[in-house]
Amino acid sequence: MKINDIAQIAEVSKSAVSLALNGKPGVSQETRQKIIRIAEENGYNPKSFSKTKTNSTSKIFRFIACTHTGIITEQYQSQSFFMELINNIDQSLSSKGYSLIISSINIDSLEQEIMNLEKQQSSSGILLLGTNLTEGQIKTVANLQSNLVVLDTCFETLDINFIVMNNVIGGYQAGKHLVELGHSEIGYAESISRMYNFDSRRRGFQKAMEENGLRIKPEHTFQMSPTDLSIQHDFTQSILELKDNLPTAIFCECDYMAISVIKALNELDLQVPEDISVIGFDNIMESQIVSPELTTIHVKKDKIASLAVEKLIREIDYQEEDKMKIFIDTELVKRRSSCKRQHQHE
Repeated sequence: MKINDIAQIAEVSKSAVSLALNGKPGVSQETRQKIIRIAEENGYNPKSFSKTKTNSTSKIFRFIACTHTGIITEQYQSQSFFMELINNIDQSLSSKGYSLIISSINIDSLEQEIMNLEKQQSSSGILLLGTNLTEGQIKTVANLQSNLVVLDTCFETLDINFIVMNNVIGGYQAGKHLVELGHSEIGYAESISRMYNFDSRRRGFQKAMEENGLRIKPEHTFQMSPTDLSIQHDFTQSILELKDNLPTAIFCECDYMAISVIKALNELDLQVPEDISVIGFDNIMESQIVSPELTTIHVKKDKIASLAVEKLIREIDYQEEDKMKIFIDTELVKRRSSCKRQHQHE
């Protein structure tokens, strides 16, 4: 009986068998037990066969981002939101005696790359950036490492830990703010890449509008790239075509889009906020550099990071089995890009 034979019987890869038999993380507890049972039943008992859990002694967490899809590009770490999140995680771990490995993997070879990484350097738990991932992709990671916390998305029906900002209340806060400023013709800049966060923000924003008898007009909906800070031609063209039917305010699903919108409006000699108020979402560092400074929704990245680290440590050190879905409420940050409606565009 060889490793290859066990892999065929268990219907898993040879790498998974190796991880399971050597007591290394990288496979789920259910798969590990299945592999060990098959090995024992077939008399496979090499000296390296260890049932001890390395998780209890390893002091390494792995942060994984899957690139090449949607908003998560290979350069995602240069984006303020993710840079701040990773730094906060690293600080939380350091204070508790753990270290962090940051791994970027190609989403097309998700399973194999994680197994290869764990083989090279095993970790005691994974913090997965779920921003752009599907339910199936997250389940794949959970089958490889049971000590898992997923950040920046949520699938309520999965028996997995999720920690995410409360996008719905954030969108609601943005809509409520614009309505309270007297705006009724409100535009909506939406990402061309759809995901949980953006869809949830839209739900919250629409709720604020509906409560006040308002709706987003189709002609006031603008599709934009969520990762491009420069002026986007399609948005500029849409504004030019609207002429005298412009919104007096625009909510953008993320700060990158909001900054792009402000640049475009400035180029068209439309004053922000006097002609059009603009509000973003995320409160990234650049939101205070743009002129005028951006009104936005603050995401408590430090809180998300500390709760994620604490949850993983409880699972590893105290074998806590209860899975959690944690939503962190957001805060409205009022700056200079929004103001009371000056006049209604005729």
